[in-house]
Amino acid sequence: MKAEIAARDGDLRLCLLLGIAAWFLFLDHVPHNAVSLLTVRNFGFSGATDLFVFVGGYTAAILYGKIMLERGLIVTATRIFKRLWQLYAAYVVLFVIYIDLIGYVARKSAAPELISEFNVSGIVDHTIRTLIYGLLLQAKPLNLDVLQLFIVLMAFFPIVLLGMMRGPNLTAAGSIVLCTAARHFDWNLSAYPDGHWYFNPFCWQLLFVSGAWFALSGARTMRTIGSLRKFPILQLAAVLYLLFALVVTLAGKLPQLAHFIPDPVLDAFLPNDKENIAPYRVLHFLAMALLFTWLVPRNWRGFQWRAFQPVMKCGEEWLPVFCASVFLSFAAHLILITGPDSLAMQVLVSIAGISIMTGVAYYVSWSRRQDQKPAFPRNPDEAATLAPTAHTQYEHGSIGWPDRSSQTSVQQRSYSTDRPATMPRI
Repeated sequence: MKAEIAARDGDLRLCLLLGIAAWFLFLDHVPHNAVSLLTVRNFGFSGATDLFVFVGGYTAAILYGKIMLERGLIVTATRIFKRLWQLYAAYVVLFVIYIDLIGYVARKSAAPELISEFNVSGIVDHTIRTLIYGLLLQAKPLNLDVLQLFIVLMAFFPIVLLGMMRGPNLTAAGSIVLCTAARHFDWNLSAYPDGHWYFNPFCWQLLFVSGAWFALSGARTMRTIGSLRKFPILQLAAVLYLLFALVVTLAGKLPQLAHFIPDPVLDAFLPNDKENIAPYRVLHFLAMALLFTWLVPRNWRGFQWRAFQPVMKCGEEWLPVFCASVFLSFAAHLILITGPDSLAMQVLVSIAGISIMTGVAYYVSWSRRQDQKPAFPRNPDEAATLAPTAHTQYEHGSIGWPDRSSQTSVQQRSYSTDRPATMPRI
């Protein structure tokens, strides 16, 4: 298992995909934004949220699976709950400031429709009650549902990780059964003041657990998957299904195209069941994942291109980037409804928002390097030991893997960050 995790560790594709998901979520959260037509949700059944949840499960399994093998379940659970507390604290701060900002702007700009549009109408009539339900993750202000979903998934991740270590296939089967039962019996978490969660965690855990399954499956299973991925028939089937999803999705947006598709087909796939993550949505995502891993290998040269560095940095620091994107999407929407709502302005606010998110990612990475930087080595021997690793750490913004001579002295520091080099901070 250690060898298998080491073989899948440090995959730069994870940073790239999380960065793409963060950018697409920002564009999708700006209403009436023409630039959001370029995001993945407009070309098929799945979207940026599917990508974020799946990659999050894969990355978390790699990071904490390694800790579990080295230090056991108890230590791993404490590390997971430490990260869970950081996610929850970020959500609380984000929630309080976000709803207060929306209420303030709605009053000052004489635009009361913003309060109902962003699902914070309860803050006006029942302020304390809304705050309490918000702390319990039951309030559903617009654009915070993805973070709420991830907090719940991480809360149960120690159980999932233990199951993946003992029996990955059985755990994956249990995830499928839970998703199927939740869809059949309409299980979901309640939301305040009424309704249910927009992303049903009983169903969306399927993608999260699937990511962990792909990360921790044995060598024989991965060799089987790798050989299937190279079959031309399977690749052709994936391409045909993606084209079918593209046509159906466009038919839902273009009435001219809908006349060429039978009504039973449209009724089966539209509207897209996002709340309970319909099976055809999961299949669409897996088809994209199959083609992506085939076209973009682990050692792809494009990872060294400067054009991909900003999006990869946003993927590495996804939490502060996501928090910034929530405020930026609100600011972009406010600019578009109070100013000239032209195509040029939509492109401008989209570029400005992504640029600010990228700046936040680089600042957080730089700030973390300053905290990790030792002020003065205790002795010359320690300085010589830390020098090779520090160079890698300060160049790439993360802990670099040491060589054999410095492995003992650096191993403890690498675990203190709960992640190896080039891995996102899940």
